[in-house]
Amino acid sequence: MTRALDAAAARCLRSGAQLTELRRQVLALVLETDQPLGAYALLDKLKAQRPGAAPPTVYRALDFLLEQGLIHKVERLNAFIGCVEAGHDHGHGHDHAHEHGHQFLICGGCGATIELSDHAVAHALADAARRVGFQLRKTTVEAEGFCAACLASGAGAAAGAPA
Repeated sequence: MTRALDAAAARCLRSGAQLTELRRQVLALVLETDQPLGAYALLDKLKAQRPGAAPPTVYRALDFLLEQGLIHKVERLNAFIGCVEAGHDHGHGHDHAHEHGHQFLICGGCGATIELSDHAVAHALADAARRVGFQLRKTTVEAEGFCAACLASGAGAAAGAPA
């Protein structure tokens, strides 16, 4: 975790920004969980470290982390998850702010969310958009289904997943 946070701080410095202690704490809370967290869940966790923390505190930190490309917002869940490619150069000569196409697989059984960065999916979407005269600026795909663990346990079948 320390290595990931130090890499995030270095990334912020390269872009002329600063990962303050508060922002670092919020990022750590996002990174330490396997599932996306909503802003109020993050606030509850942050209050254990900063009893006076308020919603605007968390929202400002989340906005900063999104802008720096360190986290993603999973719109379907209205929650936040760490970026699996944070700190990597996305092939554009710099590593800033979600220039890679990403996809999220969201399990309807346990809530687990997996970020993919499948370039074939991003290219297929860009090609389809181009065919209808549309130029993409940003792509996010959120797909719902069931993870392997839920399917194996029967939770997916109970919720209507095909066997």
